[in-house]
Amino acid sequence: MKVHSLQDLGTIQKTIAEHKARTAALEKARREAERRALAEKELFARAVGPVQPLPDKRTVLLPPDPPAPIALQLLLDEEAVLREALSDGFDVSTLLDTDDALSYRRPGVGTDVTRKLRKGDWSIQRELDLHGLRREEARERLSAFIRMAYRDGIRCVRVVHGKGLGSPGKTPVLKSKVLGWLIQKTEVLAFVLAKPSEGGAGALVVLLKPAGLQG
Repeated sequence: MKVHSLQDLGTIQKTIAEHKARTAALEKARREAERRALAEKELFARAVGPVQPLPDKRTVLLPPDPPAPIALQLLLDEEAVLREALSDGFDVSTLLDTDDALSYRRPGVGTDVTRKLRKGDWSIQRELDLHGLRREEARERLSAFIRMAYRDGIRCVRVVHGKGLGSPGKTPVLKSKVLGWLIQKTEVLAFVLAKPSEGGAGALVVLLKPAGLQG
């Protein structure tokens, strides 16, 4: 089950709670049945005295159906993704290259990577548009988008954050937040401003690690 929003998180939590409730109810019913059977057996034994029961092959007692399996660990993993803490106060100023166009590359990544990314050597395979979203929603959308793209083996994506023309004072508030969030995502190798034809200062082209690459 993939999680895309807080509503999905609520559904996951409800599913887990229902599963636990079903399991507890079945266990309670099993214990109650055992208690009643033992009480009836003792009552019968006291009434008739010692007996040697004959085997009855006509009746087969079947255990109750077990509850349907549920991938609890997967649900918990997805819940953890939604709760992933991306700090809004992260200082990105010392990590950005401000040459002719703003860019970022993770330590150990060569300058040729951002140069090729800016030239378009990697084809953009997926896009996320954050226009009009509030900060919290944008942060959740971006986190889920990057994680799922990485999981799907996507290498190059575009994130549109806008130029802030509709913000008070026409200041690109969301843009600075997106920069900090992306730098905190371990799946991100580098990013550059998009070419003018692809959004310019209102978008970023992001290079992700190959799927399965750790660290």
